[in-house]
Formats: sequence, structure tokens, C-alpha cells
Amino acid sequence: MNYREESLKKHAEWRGKIETVCRVPVDSRQALSLAYTPGVAEPCMAIHENAEKSFELTRRWNTVAVITDGTAILGLGDIGPEAGMPVMEGKCALFKAYGGVDAFPICLKTKDPDEIVKTVKIISGSFGGINLEDISAPRCFEIETRLKAELGIPVFHDDQHGTAVVVLAALINSLKLTGKRKEDLKVVINGAGAAGISIGKMLLSYGVADVTMADRFGIICQGDETLNSAHAEIAKVTNLSRLKGKLADAMKGADVFIGVSAPNCVTKQMVASMAGKAIVFTCANPVPEIQRNDALAAGAFIVGTGSSEHPNQINNVLVFPGLFRGALDVRASTVNREMMIAAAEGIAACVSEEQLNRDYILPYAYDKLAHERVASAVAQAAVETGVAKIR
Repeated sequence: MNYREESLKKHAEWRGKIETVCRVPVDSRQALSLAYTPGVAEPCMAIHENAEKSFELTRRWNTVAVITDGTAILGLGDIGPEAGMPVMEGKCALFKAYGGVDAFPICLKTKDPDEIVKTVKIISGSFGGINLEDISAPRCFEIETRLKAELGIPVFHDDQHGTAVVVLAALINSLKLTGKRKEDLKVVINGAGAAGISIGKMLLSYGVADVTMADRFGIICQGDETLNSAHAEIAKVTNLSRLKGKLADAMKGADVFIGVSAPNCVTKQMVASMAGKAIVFTCANPVPEIQRNDALAAGAFIVGTGSSEHPNQINNVLVFPGLFRGALDVRASTVNREMMIAAAEGIAACVSEEQLNRDYILPYAYDKLAHERVASAVAQAAVETGVAKIR
């Protein structure tokens, strides 16, 4: 099937992937009086006296705003908020299908971080959580940091943290097959945008000691005066050997390669230069850093990709529905590192020892049990770390 052509036809048929559904009857005088005026005045006043009641008396407890400015849509780049709408609608459909979460696409016609932060703050009283999506780096870091500090509801940039969580889950199960320990790994990440930097931070938090990052200009090293602020920050805790050079230099002897970068930037020779039982995650879409068969032929032991056409799809669809389900269920005030690591461990645990093999390191994105386990793990971590308002 030509998915692109068929998808365009289907979108013309569907005319949208989500819709509003009425949850209460409004087909009689009595029903109208309860759902609307005059009865609705009572819950209005209850919320006026205590804004937290909005989580009990409205659908706010189960709602997430999916926010984009259209600057980093999939692998398409800055195509604008209107063009990003099909992706945001799809995201909302997945929230509902896999997490039972009511999500709303909100595409903003501004690239100004101040305006984005202000807008999200203004509308935040209508939602239980905020999912930032497809906002280009480095602005996305500032936007998320400010919103997390200023809002009392979960704020989650999926391109950063959703990707990092599912990569960690894939790595956890890959290590079981290779017999390697996280403390001994040499990890190389190519792509130092939102996803790459978040992956690096996540792995370091999990206990991986040796992480080296690279971008199209080469290895990121502390002391390089050309680095932007985000790269300068991550350089302080990565590439501890202060290696300089190109990606090929970083990959020599590496145990793990993680690509969130550009198509065809890795060669067979580069994979062959890695350590034995090498783990290769090529997440660039639609064309990976190296084709799966080429990576295997060059000696990779485990290969994961961003594509559903191959085994081991590394897909953040496994993360965000369950993560928000768990956060909303306990009315978490934020999404912290412990909750994200719990999500990764929950995903990894969905593949039993009997099922685990080189071509099956992650559950499928449509595995509802996986989403339920993520929700449960995240809710428990929120309670244990003191950010849950209810249990």
C-alpha cells in the first residue's frame, strides 16, 4: 500500500479524526435544566469558591491540550500551524483510543515563546494537562521549562520526553539480550535537538555514565564557543573524554548508537566499528540513519527503527496516552523524571522473558495492556514522589 496517497484520500473522506460527543441527555426540559440553566449555576458557584472543584464538576479532570506552533512537524519541519493540524488530530485520536483521554488540538499562529507561554497559561484553566508537540529547538526547552514552573498541571513535551522514555524502554530490554550493564555502556546519540538532548539526559538519569552527542557539525564538546545554549548545557555532562571529530569517530567502540537525526548519515563501516553485540536505534523518519538490513549486515546485534514496517518500532505512541492517563488519575501537579523512568520500565516489562528476542524488544503501539501498565506505573511514581493530589 502507498500509505501517503491512501492517507490523503482517507483524510478527504474523514474530514477530521476527532469530534465532540455529548455525554449527557439534553432532550427534555428536565434534562436541559440539569445540564444547563438554571441548574448549572450551582456547580459554577462551587467552582467559583474553589477552583479545584473544576476537576470534580467538569470534564477538566480528563482533558489535555495538544499545543503546537507548526515549526517541527514530523520530519517535515516548519510547515505552519494549519499544516500541523492533521498530526495534532491524530495525536488526539491516539490519546482517546489508548488512554481514554479527551485531547484537543490547538495550533498557534505564533513562533514567539513569550506569546506561546502566555496563551497556554491563559487557557490552562480548561485542561488537566498540557502536551507540547512539534515545537522546534531550542525554543521548546524554554517554553516547557517556563510552563512547568508556572502551571500546576502536568506539562509534557512529547518530542523530547516521549521519545526519551521509549528509547530507554528499548534499551532496558536490549541490555537483557546483550548481557551488558548500563554502567559500562558507551552510548552515542546523533541529533542534538529536542529529542536527542532529552534522550541524553534520560540515560544519564538512569545510570548510563558515558554518553557522547553529535550533530551535523560533529561531536559536541565542552569548550566549543560555537555551541548554542542547549548544546553548551548538555556538553557539561556528556563526552567526558572530550573527544573531538565527526560522528564516525564517536561511533568507534560504542555499544549503543541512537539516531534522531537525518537520513543515511551512518554507513556500514561506522556500524562495523562499534563494539560487539552493538545496539543500533535509527529513529529518523521516514528514512533512517541507516537501513535496518545494512546495519544488521554490518554486525549490529539489535536494530530498532522509527518505522512500523520493521520489527522493534521505537514509537512514542507507547508513552503519552498512558503517561497522561496515570498523571490525570492522581491529579499530578507535574511530570517528573521518576514518573518518566517508571513509564519506561512499565513499557519494558510488557515484554516477558519468553517473548523477548532480537526482533521483539518493545510491545506494539496498539497493545492496550502496555498503555495500562504505563498509566499504573506513572500514577504510582507520582504518589511516591509527592506530586499527586489524590490517590
